[in-house]
Amino acid sequence: MANEAVLIAAISGRALASSARRGGYLPLVADFFGDQDTVAAAQAHVALRTSLAQGFREQDLASALERLADHHVPIGIVCGTGFEDRPRLLARLEQRWRLFGNDAHTVARAKDPETFAAVCRDCDVAHPRVTLSPPPAREGFLAKRRGGAGGAHVGDASAKEFGQDVYYQSRAPGRPVSALLLANGGSAIVLGFSKQWACPTVRQPFRYGGAVRPADIAPGLAKRLAESACRLAVALSLKGLNSADFMVDGDDFSILEVNPRPGATLDIFEIDGGSLFALHMAACEGSLIDEAPRFHAAKASAIAYAERDVTAPARFEWPDWSADRPSAGIAINRGEPFCTVHAGGATASEARALVHERLAQVHRWMQDWTRDWIHANAP
Repeated sequence: MANEAVLIAAISGRALASSARRGGYLPLVADFFGDQDTVAAAQAHVALRTSLAQGFREQDLASALERLADHHVPIGIVCGTGFEDRPRLLARLEQRWRLFGNDAHTVARAKDPETFAAVCRDCDVAHPRVTLSPPPAREGFLAKRRGGAGGAHVGDASAKEFGQDVYYQSRAPGRPVSALLLANGGSAIVLGFSKQWACPTVRQPFRYGGAVRPADIAPGLAKRLAESACRLAVALSLKGLNSADFMVDGDDFSILEVNPRPGATLDIFEIDGGSLFALHMAACEGSLIDEAPRFHAAKASAIAYAERDVTAPARFEWPDWSADRPSAGIAINRGEPFCTVHAGGATASEARALVHERLAQVHRWMQDWTRDWIHANAP
């Protein structure tokens, strides 16, 4: 299907669009940000008139997709982050476009806490206790929004009252490890593991910060994690790129959730000279690679969040280790993603150290830009 146009809808479509280009596809992208490198990678792009808090709005998205398809004939649509809590919207998209990825029913099953817990029991995969009602003793429990993504929706269950769309999950000991999965509905393969970390705030203690690969886990443990992730993928009939988030405690582990779509670690697992997007499309057609690719050295990526309101500068020469670069004049509010930072290294610790150095550099730039804007607009 190379050189065919394909629709991409996601909160941020840059990683998918870039990988699609490398795979020979013509990406038609609808996302929230319209970053410079997203627009450059896209064959056509529409920025949605919405916010992270609102999420996708059906009419706006439908209109954007029709505009993108006006001058091209897309073979279908790939949906990234932002649909986990909107299976009805996915179902409506399926009625209009061929969906390359998990359908609405699959996403609903994977993101329903009780259904997912039952699947874990059936597959003999350890999973923290979940309850839809506030537990009598909330200490030791987390409160999570159904269909939430990115960690910003997770909080301590004892910290405050939560709304009706919340469920409660007991805390699991250990460190977070995520598996990148490729599946075709009947079988699956783990492409690799990454270690993730949070970029916490007072109100969002589990907000996603970044990830590094490899995850530095023993081969025997990696094999058991992969077998567990693949059993769940088959039980859920997953298709394409997905991820499974674990907590690893010594030789023990439990799974927290499955994310039934391409996610935040796409960049660090992108294959030299290849395309994860192309693997995703092939898997959705039923074709699955026999073995995982071999990755060289280590890679890390992290999100630089704005620590104060800031306006993206004009005529700025972005370094090649940056991505999701906001267009000149775009206002980014405090706490919102500003850009993504990448780094490589001989080891995971080297890559992570370098990515944090580069994050610090971005934050220094944001401080300078804020001061310049204040001086320029002083009465």
